[in-house]
Amino acid sequence: MSTVPQSSGVLSEPASVNKDGLAKRSEWRVVPTLLPFLWEYKGRVAVALTFLVTAKLANVGVPLLMKAIVDDLTPTQQILAVPMLLLVAYGFLRFANTLFAELRDMVFVRVAQRAVRRVALNVFRHLHSLSLRFHLNRQTGGMTRDIERGSRGISTLLTYMLFSILPVILEFVLVAMVLFAKFDWRFVAVTFGAVIAYIAFTISITEWRTAIRRRANELDSRANTRAVDSLLNYETVKYFNNEEFEARRYDANLVSYEAAAVKTEASLGLLNIGQSAIIAVAATTLMILASQGVAEKNLTIGDLVLVNALLIQLYIPLNFLGMAYREIKQSLIDMDRMFRLLEENREIQDKPGAQPLASGPATVRFDQVNFNYEPERQILFDVSFEIPAGAKVAVVGHSGSGKSTLARLLYRFYDVGGGAIRINGTDIRDVQQASLRAATGIVPQDTVLFNDTIYYNIHYGRTDASKDEVLDAARAAHIHDFIVSLPEGYESPVGERGLKLSGGEKQRVAIARAILKNPRILIFDEATSALDSKSEKAIQEELTRIAHGHTTLVIAHRLSTVMDADQILVMDHGRIAERGTHRELLERGGLYAQMWALQQEESERSGEKLPAP
Repeated sequence: MSTVPQSSGVLSEPASVNKDGLAKRSEWRVVPTLLPFLWEYKGRVAVALTFLVTAKLANVGVPLLMKAIVDDLTPTQQILAVPMLLLVAYGFLRFANTLFAELRDMVFVRVAQRAVRRVALNVFRHLHSLSLRFHLNRQTGGMTRDIERGSRGISTLLTYMLFSILPVILEFVLVAMVLFAKFDWRFVAVTFGAVIAYIAFTISITEWRTAIRRRANELDSRANTRAVDSLLNYETVKYFNNEEFEARRYDANLVSYEAAAVKTEASLGLLNIGQSAIIAVAATTLMILASQGVAEKNLTIGDLVLVNALLIQLYIPLNFLGMAYREIKQSLIDMDRMFRLLEENREIQDKPGAQPLASGPATVRFDQVNFNYEPERQILFDVSFEIPAGAKVAVVGHSGSGKSTLARLLYRFYDVGGGAIRINGTDIRDVQQASLRAATGIVPQDTVLFNDTIYYNIHYGRTDASKDEVLDAARAAHIHDFIVSLPEGYESPVGERGLKLSGGEKQRVAIARAILKNPRILIFDEATSALDSKSEKAIQEELTRIAHGHTTLVIAHRLSTVMDADQILVMDHGRIAERGTHRELLERGGLYAQMWALQQEESERSGEKLPAP
């Protein structure tokens, strides 16, 4: 299977920024990536091209038959017989032109659609292979619009390149041959001159319009980004009564797009006027030459009809060539924006020869780990600890101390800046990402669900699981009774990002999903933060049961949920400030003991009683 080449470099600059001729090469550079798709279906392409040539031969044959029919119907000939055979042949060629053109499209459609499918799939896979850093910075609305337009541009480019540009060139050659064979050099010269002027004018104006259209596309993507972002944050908009504020921001983007779109259409009008003027001048000149030939009896009425018909058949597709060139240029722009996504650097990649993570119990070790999201802001400083196979280690600390970063690094959403994370002594950068993540399960603090059913979201934890296993996981997460109480049960839709469920219900779905996955390494990142006290206690017992025998990292704010941990790490400003068991840390009277005392006071004020230390 052919794939689209993927650069390991950073995102390239837009082609429009280059003023020294590189812009054009930048746009056309996407064409070679499509050649493997044509080669894969070379038989279909060959048949389609055969139909194309046949259709054009039939099309050029029509004017020749018209000349013969007109000449046979002159007063000196029509007395003898009506040229029935020629009339029948005329009708056949008319039909053959349409027949073979349609057969050409029917044969080629699979080639174009398969190319669209394969490239779109490559982009989709590549986006999933990019790091979390890219996805935190992306603009979803604009990116999806770029992919949509780029996919559509592939089909447009292939169709127009093969079935618009090539047919026009072929027809021009055939018409030139007929003119050269039947008329003098003046007819060929006028035709060639008009075609050259037409093409030069079309290309020059289209290049100018390209920059305008690219700008319109950028503004369209920006407006779509604003709309999607606003709708995704519907509740926040409502909380602050900012509907009109959002509408004004969206309209500000639309105003800019409107101006660019108007300029695009105005420039199109200028292009059409110029093209029509060139065609009109050439057609008039040729008809004058033909009429003079008839008057001087060097040409027949049939020759006059032949010249007129050839002009019509040449300039109609030539006029279409202008539109085809515009569409090709637009397709290249659209595809370039999509292919630039493929040039996004895969920050996290498997090393050549990376091996799957070894099976069996997993011991996790953070070995002098340093990390920063941005160069000027370091998050972790020389963090070292070990989670023995089957043990539970908890990490606590104030917000921003670096707790959740540990989970992201263990999942290898980012690579460490210094030191290493090892599983059974092997650096996780030396193992395949797929096997690492298959061995690791997480219940995140912020659970986002797919806009599908509850069953789908739980089943997502292990897509080959049976229905009974899904139900068992839901029962273990104490959500089964709630689900069956719903009118649609497990088929109840959860809405965009799971907004139809409460925070606690979403959290239990996430817990069920992790239970179903049954990984060797478990990460609970504030797994019960959205639950009430009663639910938290029930699920905490279940999580303790689930964690038994698994290597478990618990990231928590509520200290009461980690009292049973084999070791507790206290994070403070990216460093491990304290470590020990719950009792050891309380006896030490340090930061952990202060946090425990503070949470006890908060619990007493709220009427909730924490477990005894």
